[in-house]
Amino acid sequence: MLENTFVFILSNAKYDAPIESTGFTVAKYLSKNNTVFYIEYPATIKDYYRLKTSPEFKKKRDLFTASSDGLLATETPNLHILITPVLLSINFIPEGSLYRKLLSYNESLIVKRIEKIKKKYKIKDFIFINSFNIHYPNIGTLLNAKLNVYHCVDPIIEDYDAKHGHLSEEIILKNADLVICTSKELYKNKLEQHPYTFFVPNAADFEHSEKANSETTEIHPNILDIKKPIIGYFGNIERRIDYRMLEKVMKLNSDKSFVFVGPIEAEYLKKIKKETPNLYLIEQVPYKLMPSVLKGFDVAIIPFKKDSVSHNIFPLKLFEYLGSGKPVISTDFNIDLDEFTNGTVPYCKTADEFSNAINDALLNDNQEKQNLRLKAAKDNTWDKRLDEFSNILQKHLEKKED
Repeated sequence: MLENTFVFILSNAKYDAPIESTGFTVAKYLSKNNTVFYIEYPATIKDYYRLKTSPEFKKKRDLFTASSDGLLATETPNLHILITPVLLSINFIPEGSLYRKLLSYNESLIVKRIEKIKKKYKIKDFIFINSFNIHYPNIGTLLNAKLNVYHCVDPIIEDYDAKHGHLSEEIILKNADLVICTSKELYKNKLEQHPYTFFVPNAADFEHSEKANSETTEIHPNILDIKKPIIGYFGNIERRIDYRMLEKVMKLNSDKSFVFVGPIEAEYLKKIKKETPNLYLIEQVPYKLMPSVLKGFDVAIIPFKKDSVSHNIFPLKLFEYLGSGKPVISTDFNIDLDEFTNGTVPYCKTADEFSNAINDALLNDNQEKQNLRLKAAKDNTWDKRLDEFSNILQKHLEKKED
């Protein structure tokens, strides 16, 4: 296991995002035995002027300045948040020499901030992990990290990411010492490009999810008065959802309330038929309150569409749902998931199958089935997964030192 090591993690998410990211979960776990600096997704000039009045930006305002070290304390021992200076907004520029030149400038600002921390803490050797931040591909190389790791958690799908991301990911893979992937399909793909590629799937914080079973946990007030039974979804409402299938399922189950809790990406809001009488869109709820939301669900769903990239997805919510003990219904977007859920989750091909599975769960659930779901969640905890993650890092760090 990795111990007494400095680790820098460049993520694709904010540390205080409403839905906790895989990268931040890795940071929290590794900080149990190491000193970890979580470099949150850098803000650009466009971000700064768009969000500068938000509470999240206000508490970070002084950390964006060049004179600041960018450090923000956390409640977790040995875990520090590192805020970079505000960077140039360059993603709109076509791929080519101008984009790459401006990218180099942005990366130099990130590196300069990290070097300031290295000097402050007298850090000589450290591990650098790029947790799927494909927009800044050269940081680990520029820092001359002892171990340069690429943590690949998703396929590149969104147009914003794909514009420069495919070329940047090639750069990351070329310079990485090892690659750790969160789905089997990602693992198979990256193994063809890098010989030291490993599969460590996503998991869940079981102790957090199981609070949904506690008598002391109250149902979240935002869903308390919604008509039962509640068919619920907790997470980002975005491109992965099969909106067409979902509309059919809601029509087939007009006697049930379909409750979606989480941030809605603007371009997908129009795909949700708000006039559907049994659909409820609830604003995002902090991750720490997730158990109170899950407690109000009668069935939890993952209605993702099956497409050319969906088999790369290993959703965090799968084991979060199972850890609550609630029945879980999913589409068959990734057939590899059945291996990890041991027959506790039906993976449905059609709207009719999905609807039938919901009704079966409502009519025929029992304590034995709930116990099997809880066992599946216990077998897929972050502690177990990240022990493996940590051991991979330690093994390859020792190889580099030989």
